[in-house]
Amino acid sequence: MGAVDDSEVRVQDEVWIPLRDGRRLAARLWLPSGAERQRVPAILEYLPYRLRDGTAARDETTYQVFCRAGYAGLRVDIAGSGDSDGHLSDEYTEDELASGEDIIAWIANQPWSSGAVGMIGISWGGFNGLQIAMRRPAALKAIVTVCSTVDRYADDIHFMGGCLLIDNFTWGAQMNAYMTRPPDPAIREDWRASWLARLDALPFFTANWLRHQRRGAFWKHGSVCEDWSAIACPVLAIGGWADAYTNAPAQLVEHLAAPAKALVGPWEHKYPHIARIGPAADFHGEVLRWFDRWLKGEANGAEGLPDYRAYVQEHGAPSPYYDPQPGRWVAEQDWPSPRTVQRTFHLQGQGLSEDRGLGDAPGYGTTEVATPQHLGMAAGYFCPGMRVEHELPDDQCADDALSMCFDDAPLAAPLEILGAPEVELAFSADRPQAFLVLRLNDVAPDGSSERVTYRPINLSHRDSDETPSPLEPGRRYTVRFKLNHCGRRFRAGHRLRLALSTTYWPIVWPSPEAARVTLHLEDCRLHLPLRPVAGEDGKDAAAAPATPRGFAQLAANTLRPTDSRTERETLNDGTHVLHCFDDFGETRNPHHGLEVGSTVEQVFAINPEAPSSARAEAYWRYTFARGAWRARIDTGTTMTADLRNFHLTRRVEAYEGDTLVFERDWQESVPRDCM
Repeated sequence: MGAVDDSEVRVQDEVWIPLRDGRRLAARLWLPSGAERQRVPAILEYLPYRLRDGTAARDETTYQVFCRAGYAGLRVDIAGSGDSDGHLSDEYTEDELASGEDIIAWIANQPWSSGAVGMIGISWGGFNGLQIAMRRPAALKAIVTVCSTVDRYADDIHFMGGCLLIDNFTWGAQMNAYMTRPPDPAIREDWRASWLARLDALPFFTANWLRHQRRGAFWKHGSVCEDWSAIACPVLAIGGWADAYTNAPAQLVEHLAAPAKALVGPWEHKYPHIARIGPAADFHGEVLRWFDRWLKGEANGAEGLPDYRAYVQEHGAPSPYYDPQPGRWVAEQDWPSPRTVQRTFHLQGQGLSEDRGLGDAPGYGTTEVATPQHLGMAAGYFCPGMRVEHELPDDQCADDALSMCFDDAPLAAPLEILGAPEVELAFSADRPQAFLVLRLNDVAPDGSSERVTYRPINLSHRDSDETPSPLEPGRRYTVRFKLNHCGRRFRAGHRLRLALSTTYWPIVWPSPEAARVTLHLEDCRLHLPLRPVAGEDGKDAAAAPATPRGFAQLAANTLRPTDSRTERETLNDGTHVLHCFDDFGETRNPHHGLEVGSTVEQVFAINPEAPSSARAEAYWRYTFARGAWRARIDTGTTMTADLRNFHLTRRVEAYEGDTLVFERDWQESVPRDCM
């Protein structure tokens, strides 16, 4: 079927998809007029984020475009979320994935369906698209996965490099708030009973994830890297350098036998057409070219795209605010690229020394890394795109001043990298538990320092994330690991800086005790993946995606505007406190009149001398209204730790009007396991 105009798009707001066990899932359907006569392929997005309010504005920008291009669009709420039946107990459960197969089979059997289905999704939807593709449902012909991961332990929001990410806490607190929201009384007569049942069965997400501190079966479930061959359908992987998930696009292209292409821009955790970091891209065009090839069979050359298209960034003005990023698009026809060469730098007492293969001497002697607990205040938010503003890494100079830094001499000529830098370290530590965080920074002639990439490494996990073991104080060890993928052009006159720290708050939860790590420099190296350097104005026409085409936006009534504040203070005892406040505003949906508002306050506090002083707090509020009906939910979650345990608390209060209809407190302690 060809393209259709706006007048031929039909939207069905209340669609119910039956599952084999009798439950129904809530869906919204965009359908080209005449689809029953000229059956059309379908694009599915499957999420727990509530299609009636949570993703309504984003969905408005996307599915009308797909529908005008001759596709049906389905947005489905996972069981136990939004208005769907059932109970949601965790991420990516067997029930969620099996129900996804039921949805695809249902779509394929509709009278308007051609029988071909594609999946798209960002974050959760990007994850489960890959996971459902591993199950090979017959009607699933291709997927587009955005801001996702291939390894749920190594590269999710819970752990990185074997270290506990503080976003395991913040995301758990956010999911707690998400899952307390009521179904919509306008379409579910049993909304109150369903709401109270969900509140009563609310899982303690943070605690559930924290019980699994090793890479065992819990995390292997749904990790594509466990069996690359399981995915047989074509995959388009899209990501952004400002996002938390930068590794999956390159890894998917490298390892999948099925057709796979990667596109990585400067964006945060958003679809590229609505990203706040520029330049934006024509996400719709990229998706439609992919699906036209694999769902419609059009010979449009999608399979001949370069394996890897990426926006190679340059030094800008480091700031936590969203601004366009300087750089240019490049393309590698094959990935891994045969054009990439490894350049090695030795870590020396005086900085970084390039190994030119001429018998260059490695470093010698030792140096110690022992940083204060509050280092990391310039790190920004772990996953930019989740707050209203103030999310990006700031100038790294303050953190660099507290770190052990190894600088190269100013570059005589530009240097360009694309891929994952790799580090070799020989080390010993004075505690059985310690970690290192390594940041690769771009230092401009004016002294400003911009983070290019980073990664923590839990030294107890030096050999294995599945079977970690404590360090023997004073014993010498070696480890080799990769930093996160990046694309960077270092200009002439700039310096490379490798900054090391034993702390990174509030990105990584502290070690039980303040640790001192000794580097044995003769076996410490940095390896960079260099690609050929183009001229200053060099562009690759095959690489750049088009600029965004026009798309609809939800004409919501703004009842309260958005707001965002980030404040820092130092208490009399030296404790550093980071206070973040985000008001996501309040709006009225013009289609069904539901008024929704939300706010969150997050507090991260730590004393520079005391790891056990670390404390994280998150307080969410959701409000709902339509006519005389009102509901409000307040949730509060805290996390602390001592030498042996993590301690979690949670409180939920739910109101209908001014009447308290539910309240409960939870407390749980989880033993530390090489964390």
